[in-house]
Amino acid sequence: MDLKEILSHCDHTLLKQEATWEQIKEVCDDGVKFGCASVCIPPAYVKRAQEYLGDKLKVCTVIGFPNGYSTTAVKVFETENAIRHGADEIDMVINIGWVKSQRWDRILEEIKAVKQSCGGRILKVIIETCLLTEKEKIKMCEIVTESGADYIKTSTGFSTAGATREDVKLFKEHVGPNVKIKAAGGISSLQDAEDFINLGADRLGTSRIVKLAQGQQGAGY
Repeated sequence: MDLKEILSHCDHTLLKQEATWEQIKEVCDDGVKFGCASVCIPPAYVKRAQEYLGDKLKVCTVIGFPNGYSTTAVKVFETENAIRHGADEIDMVINIGWVKSQRWDRILEEIKAVKQSCGGRILKVIIETCLLTEKEKIKMCEIVTESGADYIKTSTGFSTAGATREDVKLFKEHVGPNVKIKAAGGISSLQDAEDFINLGADRLGTSRIVKLAQGQQGAGY
């Protein structure tokens, strides 16, 4: 698969707690340079990044991140605040405890509330696959499909594991036709990236693919 094609699926990501504006700015510059789908950055930097980028690249941010156990009202407020500051895309974390308690109606209600707050912008729902059983993952595929969200996303990258090929394959088998897939966490090679795309992932949350592209610049990229 062509490197440019892979990069066009990447949400170039920097979500480390210690991230500075200078580092965020560098991620924005690289995202534009290499034709990424978006930059995925902390909410506190959304306004500045949007002002810096203008229309050059979409800005994605995270809600209820990374643990997912904020109240629905807080997640809605975070979303509305991010949108006011210029976010184009929202990646929200579900309440994992509600999954374990089988509070499916509450999870569905929350995702719908956040989706409504997005004002038509893209919503990706992070279900943190490493903490779920296969049955729970399948149920979440059903709920995300019913919710009207745009994507189901594997992982925050802050828990015990990231995306796996098996989980992306499972998503592809169980989400509805209007739900896309984002694989995130631990995508460290071009082969990983290509495999996830071939398995059905439309987006990749990664910081490393751009670094690999930078390494190939001298080879004629």
